[in-house]
Amino acid sequence: MFTGIVEELGEVVAVEDLGDASRFRLRGPVVTEDAKHGDSIAVNGVCLTVVETADGEFTADVMAETLKRSSLGALAAGSRVNLERPMALGGRLGGHLVQGHVDGTGTILERTPGEHWEIVKIALPAALSRYVVEKGSITVDGVSLTVVDAADDYFTLSLIPTTLALTTLGIKKAGDPVNLEVDVLAKYVERLLGRGAGDSADLKDIEEIKEMDR
Repeated sequence: MFTGIVEELGEVVAVEDLGDASRFRLRGPVVTEDAKHGDSIAVNGVCLTVVETADGEFTADVMAETLKRSSLGALAAGSRVNLERPMALGGRLGGHLVQGHVDGTGTILERTPGEHWEIVKIALPAALSRYVVEKGSITVDGVSLTVVDAADDYFTLSLIPTTLALTTLGIKKAGDPVNLEVDVLAKYVERLLGRGAGDSADLKDIEEIKEMDR
């Protein structure tokens, strides 16, 4: 579990094509200082498992499913990435609960600079639209952010100087893809409400069968 508070702006050192997967080598001295084989590190919001670490770098295998659902497949040597270690139990939850399980990708539509912040407009896949609400939380490339405006096919964010300076959101341009993870609590609520409706229907069917038996 992560919080969406990026710890480090890392870099892709190499990408090895394994056919149906890829092996990434990434530089991140901060996130690797206590990392070991089997640990998790979020890369642009995608939870990856550490294969090995050495000299401030780590490697991770990225399966075809992850490459299909995220923008990691577009990364190459030299690409900058947002890095975060999992949250420690008992620590502060600075952002919101983030799983590192990307729900889809969006595209930066436009950027509007302000005096002390920047407004970023991002295209929103139709399947994720119902989970994004004004003043709600969303994770963009692993960064926990608050939605300013939410429409059916896009949403906007207001980025402060710290976010622009310390994450990849400061260097991405219009047309660039970003990984999106919506609030998992919203998905659970939707699932539970749907299951509840189904249960009610099942009970109704049972009552009808009882009537027929009488």
